[in-house]
Amino acid sequence: MSRTRTSSRTRTLAIGTAALAVALSACSGGGTDQAGAADLSEKPPGISVNLQGKQAKAGQPVKVTLADGKLRQVTVANGDGEKLDGKISTNGKTWTSARGATPGTSYSVEARAEAGGTAKASFATAAPEKVNKLSLAPGKNSTVGIAHPLSIVFDHPVKNKAEVEKNLKVSTSNNTEGSWGWMEDYSGKSRVDWRPKEYWKAGTKVTLDARLSGVDSGTDGGWFVRDYKTNVIIGKNQVVKVDLDNHRLKLVRDGQQVADVAMSAGTPGGDKASWRGKTVLMSKEGTINMRSETVGLGDAYDKMVDYSMRLTWSGMYAHAAPWNAGYFGSANKSSGCIGMSDADARSIYDQVQIGDPFEVTGGDAKGTQAINNGYGEWNLSWTDWQTKSALR
Repeated sequence: MSRTRTSSRTRTLAIGTAALAVALSACSGGGTDQAGAADLSEKPPGISVNLQGKQAKAGQPVKVTLADGKLRQVTVANGDGEKLDGKISTNGKTWTSARGATPGTSYSVEARAEAGGTAKASFATAAPEKVNKLSLAPGKNSTVGIAHPLSIVFDHPVKNKAEVEKNLKVSTSNNTEGSWGWMEDYSGKSRVDWRPKEYWKAGTKVTLDARLSGVDSGTDGGWFVRDYKTNVIIGKNQVVKVDLDNHRLKLVRDGQQVADVAMSAGTPGGDKASWRGKTVLMSKEGTINMRSETVGLGDAYDKMVDYSMRLTWSGMYAHAAPWNAGYFGSANKSSGCIGMSDADARSIYDQVQIGDPFEVTGGDAKGTQAINNGYGEWNLSWTDWQTKSALR
């Protein structure tokens, strides 16, 4: 007799659990066809999803709500299996994604209730009219000098700067203090750089996680439809010191001078003068053709130049300049660049890293390098640099 009562109770619980599973599985809340659910209005809803159909509005968090009981787990994934992070509310009724849905993307939703049963739904967001992309520097897995900022240049204008910036996450192995700063790039495009308060410490490991998928960059900019990530290691602690007045270039590593060479910089008093200030070695370009008309100096020169180290977008380099040997160590007589002998230029070229600071001092200059002419942000005080953040 007792076994008969136990069996009846077991059957009752099983039927109740099955009924919940059917109720949950029957309602997608996403406007999709559902087999075996001829008239949903006659059944209590299992879950509802705020984004529905095939043209849902992108950029909004996904919100999944359970009609009865509490949620145990919710999974929202795109067609590639990439999942949106999210959190269940304290009352267990609602799950909300931490990020907005990406435009032009199909999503599947699966919700499990604490009492048992699974509900599924699907929706797709409308395709974007315009997609914004970006370029990152330094490149992925780079090792760079102590002055290289994290720099992002966007394909299209960024008007929603604060929204974009709050989705750019920088993490370091030693809690380096730094700040983002917005500017117009030398190319005319929108750009944002992350600069430490002071030069990086050698050996610092840096990660930039640009979690931009589903973020609207604003009018004329379009949507971001993917995330970006890059890892960087800070290399040797070295600084190049250029003294325009005394015509010397010195390389200092870990506080110790390891090179001191004679040089000749730009002719003072006009467009051929060099820039002063803290600049950053952007690239080591080897042997390149330099033509004066590309930097607005007419037909003054057209030369193949060895050991070329770019310092600005406007064309200031450090390089070999054997044709100017008579002025090394005594006068500035170049067309704006820092010229050295072949041997000295080769030695410096072999030792410097992309991202090393070149600290150019002296009166024989045409002014201080602008922040967007290469990486000139080190010419701003820390306080002034912070004001360029959209979140300040």
